[in-house]
Amino acid sequence: MVRGKRPTSSPRYRRVLLKLSGEVFQNKRKRLNIDPDVVAEVARQIKRVCDMGVQVAIVIGGGNIFRGARGEARGIDRNTGDNMGMLATVINGLALQSALEHQGLETRLQTAIEMQKVAEPFILRRALRHFEKGRVLIFAAGTGHPYLSTDTAAALRAAEIGADALLKATTRVDGVYSADPLENPNARRYARLTYSKALAKSLNVMDAAAFSLCRENGIPIVVFNFFMRGNIEGIILGKRIGTIVRE
Repeated sequence: MVRGKRPTSSPRYRRVLLKLSGEVFQNKRKRLNIDPDVVAEVARQIKRVCDMGVQVAIVIGGGNIFRGARGEARGIDRNTGDNMGMLATVINGLALQSALEHQGLETRLQTAIEMQKVAEPFILRRALRHFEKGRVLIFAAGTGHPYLSTDTAAALRAAEIGADALLKATTRVDGVYSADPLENPNARRYARLTYSKALAKSLNVMDAAAFSLCRENGIPIVVFNFFMRGNIEGIILGKRIGTIVRE
């Protein structure tokens, strides 16, 4: 190795918060809200990141099971619906925890709503201690409050744990576009955006509260296709993949 030259295998990010939508676990063809084979593949990708010496925390949504806003449209009280949605994220968290442990990883599932027979309550000092012991952290139940999305929960937890980046995984596209590329073939993909431009253009990436938290704490957001092989490892190494949102 040439002295002074950065090794190509050296991670750019040492601690990341991975945001997964609940829909990542779905298999619509088989009509499965949680497909064990899909969850296993998600776990294998996370394992590859951990093998790079990176500390990983995960926030997962619950939209594959229940979404509070969708329930409200059908007559369910919003507070009740959001609580149901937060419980759905715990179910997804348990599925992912099992799959990660089958990969030989040590994990802890922490929830914003206390349910100690199922998971630990979220306590920041305890979470940081788990990192020191080489464990993968899964944060479930959102922020514990209605009206706040799991995107906001991801930004909040990323700030709390001092994450170097928030990795926003998608399943349909490979970054942020000016329009839906599946509907508009002329849509342009952005390689880089500022938080302000993303908000001004009303791009459907994360909600305003999540953007604000990341901007205030200097946390870059990387939007990428999770199931495109090599993407997540490439991002960890600093390669230009997907869209990066930062000042």
